[in-house]
Amino acid sequence: MLVKSFIALAACTRFARAVPYPHDSTSRVLPRAANSTTCPGYTATNVDVTDSGLTADLTLAGTACNAYSEDLQELKLVVEHQTDDRLHVKIFDAGLNMFQVQEDVLPRPANGKAASSGAAVRFDITAQPFGFKVIRNSNNETIFDTTGTPLIFEKQYVRLRTNLPKDPNIYGLGEHSDSFRFHTKGYRRSLLNAESINIPNNANLYGSHPVYFDHRGDKGTHGVFMLNSSPMNIDIDQNDAGSQYLEYNAIGGIVDLYFLAGPGPADVSKQYADVVGYSAMYPYWALGFHQCKYGYWDVNMVAEVVANYSTAGIPLEVMWTDIDYMDARQDFTLDPERFPLTKMQELVSTLHSRDQRYVLILDPGVHAFEEVAAYKSGHDLDVFLKAADGTDILGVQWAGAVAWPDWFHPNTQKWWTDEVLSFFDADSGVNIDGIWVDMNEASSFCHDTQTCNSRQKAIDDGIPPKPAFAPRPNTGRPIPGFPSSFQPDSSTKRDLEARQAMGQMKGFADREWFNPAYTVSNHVGGLSDQTIPFNTSNYDGTRQYDTHNLHGHMMALTTQKSMSARRPDVRPFVLTRSTWAGTGRKATHWFGDNASDWEHYRTSIRQMLSFVSMHQMPLVGSDVCGFNGNTNENLCARWAMLGAFQPFYRNHAELSTIQQEFYQWASVAVAAKKAIDTRYKLLDYIYTALYYQTTTGAPIINPLFFLYPEDANTFGIQEQWFYGDALLISPVTTDFSDTVTYYLPNDVFYNYWTLEKVQGAGTNVTETNLTTSDIPVHIRGGSILPMRMNSANTTKALRQEDFSILVAPGTDGSARGRLYLDEGEKIQQSDVSEVEFSFQNGKFTASGSFAYKGAVGESITVAKVLVIGQDKAGATGTFDAATGSVEVQGPWKLDGGFEFQL
Repeated sequence: MLVKSFIALAACTRFARAVPYPHDSTSRVLPRAANSTTCPGYTATNVDVTDSGLTADLTLAGTACNAYSEDLQELKLVVEHQTDDRLHVKIFDAGLNMFQVQEDVLPRPANGKAASSGAAVRFDITAQPFGFKVIRNSNNETIFDTTGTPLIFEKQYVRLRTNLPKDPNIYGLGEHSDSFRFHTKGYRRSLLNAESINIPNNANLYGSHPVYFDHRGDKGTHGVFMLNSSPMNIDIDQNDAGSQYLEYNAIGGIVDLYFLAGPGPADVSKQYADVVGYSAMYPYWALGFHQCKYGYWDVNMVAEVVANYSTAGIPLEVMWTDIDYMDARQDFTLDPERFPLTKMQELVSTLHSRDQRYVLILDPGVHAFEEVAAYKSGHDLDVFLKAADGTDILGVQWAGAVAWPDWFHPNTQKWWTDEVLSFFDADSGVNIDGIWVDMNEASSFCHDTQTCNSRQKAIDDGIPPKPAFAPRPNTGRPIPGFPSSFQPDSSTKRDLEARQAMGQMKGFADREWFNPAYTVSNHVGGLSDQTIPFNTSNYDGTRQYDTHNLHGHMMALTTQKSMSARRPDVRPFVLTRSTWAGTGRKATHWFGDNASDWEHYRTSIRQMLSFVSMHQMPLVGSDVCGFNGNTNENLCARWAMLGAFQPFYRNHAELSTIQQEFYQWASVAVAAKKAIDTRYKLLDYIYTALYYQTTTGAPIINPLFFLYPEDANTFGIQEQWFYGDALLISPVTTDFSDTVTYYLPNDVFYNYWTLEKVQGAGTNVTETNLTTSDIPVHIRGGSILPMRMNSANTTKALRQEDFSILVAPGTDGSARGRLYLDEGEKIQQSDVSEVEFSFQNGKFTASGSFAYKGAVGESITVAKVLVIGQDKAGATGTFDAATGSVEVQGPWKLDGGFEFQL
């Protein structure tokens, strides 16, 4: 029985068939979740329709099937046209017992109560058996359809299935290392945050982002976000009749869906940011090159690495130190012999005097001994998760037996902030510039959390372990650029019971916490293996069963607030391993413990595409050259080039591996110098793209189909990308090869390195004889690139260089671009410039706002404008027939607009 439809209008685009999947092409048979024929579904009654939505009661339509737990008899349905392009559909239990994500974890977007008559999509409800469709009004394309498969809503199992078209183009649902565009038969995404050494395929990894993009060519793109943090399997498969579907199978929570109508892919990105929050703006220096390694075993070695980069002539912006700096690997401590406070302060002051930065790591587990100051202060404030007998729940991390902070406890923020303020005090502590939070899934070395004795496990494993290397001998040489005290020293050695509140959306108390009848695939073992036991109560009465996936998210947000308290005027920089929907509001992310192999080199591209364009986390990247296992010269050189064209650029490796700093091999040094030189010249273009993602949601990284949504050949491309909307990056991706075959859409492009005009024909192009310092980069026609005239050793020095503006006309001879200028680090920017560049009919114009005047010594001057793709000289400028360019000399200061006619 069709009860009601909501009519609206929307634009859309042409459908095209998917292209074959490159790499990772296997599929598997998924276990069926439940026999839908035995489950009665629900009946909708009391349907109350308004101009902007509806409400209804849902009642179990027959005998309970109790597929995996107890069916809930009474549900509520709320449908809201929150904006013209966002529809909210929420199905929850009438008793409000099922867990719902807390508002302070993810603040809900405002309901603008848009009129259904003007909305992009409509909601069609079928009352008996209950089902619904979401339909795009502009072309009647059904974008979500639950009819035909009954809703199952139980205490520990929620099943919702939507029908899909044949050969769908589905993306998102991070974090994973699989194909960028998903396989359509026998494919499962499991959302259960877990330690993920070597980031396995077809597995749950460090983060959970239950949002997918469905691209249907000229019929439009839409997104669907399931606001549910409970572990779940999302299956993409075909039924016995061959019909395609996507199915949610969650072990808790509710159905809380946000439909993002697009119609373009980038529109969906913005609409998702409207729901989960826009990214924070990060400091200018964060876009520089970063260096780290687990195994920099004393402060002298850290300084030596910095000096070696300087000696090699490779710019280094940020130096990092892993857990090596800690005393017995305990948070908020320094090893008194290897990383004494006075030397650490001297290291940081030296770095700062050289306009470089420093970042240190923190883990969530705090060593559970009274002698540990951070544990004692936290224990006094009662901030640790508790067992039923009131003792602290313990796990095992690097420090040994650890207690876990309860991020929902009202005292935790104060405790964590006090520790951060004290240990990282600018005068009496280590004056860091950023914090890296790791192991926050939360990962525990106790494999079976129900039977593992944490303290005995730590003793048995010898945690903290002995060093895997001998002390470095005293070379007797000072480290260049550092005080004379930085001499290697031969004597240095490495040595409450929470009550369940019913009716408050906190989850049922009488659940099977460890082995529910329906479980979620977990590559590390059982449902709560190697993490905090799922029956653990948080302070607010919720359980880890439902909030496990939020642990890293909460740690990152808590740390970001602590860093804000430490330096209230400065943009915080926090890097986190574990994430959830909306973590990008406050923190950056790297893709975890990858391997030094070619497949993970390629994987870094796929992960970047998902996180930046679909999960609204713009500042992401992988461990360049790989983390686990020994890299090699060829791979590291290629990765140095590739990493320079990804947002977050850090070389990082594991303790037992060889040294892989860029200066270790001559060819890698050559590649790194070229890569960083190019990146730094483009840094203001990158910074501008970052700014607009933080303010408009427009991705800093674009998959090709985002810019060419009707070109079916782009739908499966996962080893090329656009940096911003102007630069097409096409790296060599074949092992030890000097050849790459890449796709050029039917458009005008220009070779970035030679400025040669290239007409794309919607076909593949092959380049050969590419050295390890070569990477194909093309400028998209119609673009204007603001660049610095020269590179520099630091981003501060870079800002002293004049600008060069490169104009790359499109097929109609016009081009556009923009430049955002601010001070680079402060949260509140009193004066900023947003410059718009245009080129049309031979006329170049710079207009917009010009409030930013530049710091002392900083340049906001355009030295020249270079217009490429020209076949003759104009009345203005110098014509170069060899490159087909006209160069017009300035200077023009960007304290106002200017223009000229070629």
